Amino acid sequence: MNKTFVRILLILGIIILIAGIGYTSYGVYKKVTLDVPNPVATIEIKDYGTIKIELYPDKAPNTVANFIRLANREFYDGSTFHRTMPNFVIQGGAKDGDTTASPKLSDIYDLDEVLNNKKVFEKILDEFYDGEFTTEDNKKITSYSDFKKYKKDYEKQHAGDENASVNSEFADFLDTEYNIKGEFIANRDDNNNLKHEEGVISMARSDYSTYGYTSEGYDSAGCQFFIMSADNTQLDGLYASFGKVIEGMDVVEKIANVEVYYRDDEVDDDFEAPKDEDGETIASDTPKVEPVITSIRVETYGIDYGAPETIVPFDVSKIFSGLYN
Repeated sequence: MNKTFVRILLILGIIILIAGIGYTSYGVYKKVTLDVPNPVATIEIKDYGTIKIELYPDKAPNTVANFIRLANREFYDGSTFHRTMPNFVIQGGAKDGDTTASPKLSDIYDLDEVLNNKKVFEKILDEFYDGEFTTEDNKKITSYSDFKKYKKDYEKQHAGDENASVNSEFADFLDTEYNIKGEFIANRDDNNNLKHEEGVISMARSDYSTYGYTSEGYDSAGCQFFIMSADNTQLDGLYASFGKVIEGMDVVEKIANVEVYYRDDEVDDDFEAPKDEDGETIASDTPKVEPVITSIRVETYGIDYGAPETIVPFDVSKIFSGLYN
């Protein structure tokens, strides 16, 4: 009787094992074969309407991951389209209206997320702080092991204090700007062959080629983007295009044609550009009333595209210091 019972248990065990393998295999098969839609970004512009854009992670995966993180963490809410050109582009996405600034690591990460991830913590530590970060109480952290020890000592010292958190000592850890590598052909990324046709969205970046820093310009994108209001083959392979408008091209067209202060091709050599209330020269193609982006949200259909790979921004002052040395 005992042998019969053992045999029954053995048979049941085999059945459960086979069922488990089958279920797991089906899950893998389903994940591989399921036709998951591309993420779709919805851009709401005050007084203008809605633009919907299908993003292409197969063409520019890191660019898409960066855009999704920024958008869904409300980075773009309240920003504007600060450059508008008929039959060319509308450009926006600068935080707080500062077109010279890059986003910060705190715009794509929560501090807890980083402090609990050895790989991310050490990547930031090594790349953005040259391997050494100083806490608020002047302790040197040179590795994740240092951090874990520091955290353990901190919690021991503040035992019973509900308001004490090691996070306060790392308040500035993510307070640093970042850029992402350019995913386009000129930057040795042959995967992205998306052309700059009408409706295509692409990442804005700096151009330092005049000063001999071409590759630095290629890797200078951060948060600003532009949407094509017409085809332009001259941009193909030189900027990271990563999606295309599927609804709202009429909105893009309206924004492209808003009244601006002036256009370079409409003024003569003696023209003196107007200045803003702070005395700063207003750039051409700047709308007199910049269209406001109420929000940008991306529907990912349950897929987590993760945080983007980041790089330290190029020190622009290096260019100008070289000019005068």
